[in-house]
Order: sequence, then structure tokens, then C-alpha cells
Amino acid sequence: MDKNVKQKIAFVLFRGLSLLVVGILLWMLGFIAYNGMSAISWEFLTAAPADGMTSGGIFPAIVGTLCLIAGSVIFAFPVGLTSGIYISEYAGNGPAVRFIRVMTNNLGGIPSIIFGLFGMALFVNTFGFGDSIIAGSFTLGLLILPLIIRTTEEALKAIPNSYRTGSLALGASKLQTIVRITLPAAFPNIITGLILSVGRVSGETAPILFTVAAYFLPKLPRSIFDQVMALPYHLYVMATSGVDVEASRPAAYGTALVLIIIVFLMNMLASALRRSFGRTKARTS
Repeated sequence: MDKNVKQKIAFVLFRGLSLLVVGILLWMLGFIAYNGMSAISWEFLTAAPADGMTSGGIFPAIVGTLCLIAGSVIFAFPVGLTSGIYISEYAGNGPAVRFIRVMTNNLGGIPSIIFGLFGMALFVNTFGFGDSIIAGSFTLGLLILPLIIRTTEEALKAIPNSYRTGSLALGASKLQTIVRITLPAAFPNIITGLILSVGRVSGETAPILFTVAAYFLPKLPRSIFDQVMALPYHLYVMATSGVDVEASRPAAYGTALVLIIIVFLMNMLASALRRSFGRTKARTS
């Protein structure tokens, strides 16, 4: 077969697979939007659930989800960022570092329900936090920590060594080089890891099931030691084990649509930060 014919067949195959993936995604989003739009209203977004979650709204679940996202990112991002910096810039490439990389990759592949059981044993029981926002945030933070570490390490590795040697040649210390040269240049790619982390945290059910999520709690939290409702678990309850599953099905689709919108808005915010850091890098380079 002619080389050009093979190339055209390959292009057609790759294009078809890409369109298939996009089509499946659009079909899923369209299905959820079609079934969930009827439930979306001002009351649905601002009221607490009532009548066994067959009426009312999902405002406490929205607030609880945002608290868990913020708490997990506040915990995991600094730890993951500094760990990635240490592995990339200080640790070298010895056996210990290779072991850390292997264990980090393995940690990223552990099922999320294992994190939930670990968080219950450590944060809920051993530390005495109980079912609370802080216990759920720490558990979700551990879940996304490997992703942030690996993203930070790879982003720093992608920066040319000429940036480092030039800075050191001008008299800057290694720490000054990292803080003022290397890290700002790598930050747009580090934000990508943050985007993926937020998307994963917002949709996890198993970790919060054991550490923070409440079946029915129509009030807002007052401290980080309070239990909260969360959209993923709220959706699971309404779709599988509510008081009246059929009556709450429109609200379940509406909850799924709200969760998708929150993830989309979070990704848009992180993407805007990424573009902003990218423009800053372009102006300074």
C-alpha cells in the first residue's frame, strides 16, 4: 500500500476517534442538561432540602462542596508544590529520589475509597476531628497530592537549564533562582495540575463518605469541625437511596448539572490564572 494512502487512513482514523470522544462528551453533557434544566431555579440554588430531599434546594450541599474544594487545595497545593520543588531542584537523581517517584506514582493509583478509610482512621478517629470539614479536606488533599507533586516536578524539569545557570552566574542564590526565575516560568504548567486536582476533588464521593458527608443536614457549617452536605454524596443519595427516588430524580439531574457547572467555573478560573501567568512570563522573558 502506498505511503500516502496509509497516512490518509491514519489521519481519518485519528480524526474519527477524536470526534467520537467529543461526541460522547457532548452527548453526556446534553443528556444531563436536558434532564436537569427543569429543576434549576433560584429556590433550588438558594434553599435547603426539604421533605426528604424531594423538594427545596441544594444550597447547603453547594456550600459544603466549595468548602471541601478550598480546604483540600489549601492543604495539598503548598505541600505538593514544595515537594515537587525539592524533588526537581534539590534531591538529584539517586535511589532515594527514584523510590519517592515510584511511591508517589503508586499513591496516585490507589482507589479513592482507600483514602476514605485511611482518612477516617487517621483524621476522624486518631486525631479526633470527627466527621468534619477539616477531616474531609485533609483526606481529599492526600488524594490529589501525588498529582500536584508530579505536575510540579515535570513543569520545573521543562524549564531550560540556561535559566538557572544565567541566574546563578549573576550572583543569585539557588533559592532566589527558584523563587524568582524557575518557579514563575513553570507556574502556568503547575496550574494545569491544580485544574485537574479541583476537577477530581469536586466529584469524589468515597473519601467524603467516611469523613465529612452528611445524609441530610439542611444548615450551613459554622466552623471547620462541622459536618456538611456535599454535591457528589447528595447526588448519590437522591439517585439510589432517597425517601422517594422517583420524586427526587429531577432534583438529582439538577444537582448533577450544578456540579458540572461548578467544575467548569473552577476550571475557567484556573485557566484564566494560567493565561495570566503565561502572559507575565512572556513579558519578562
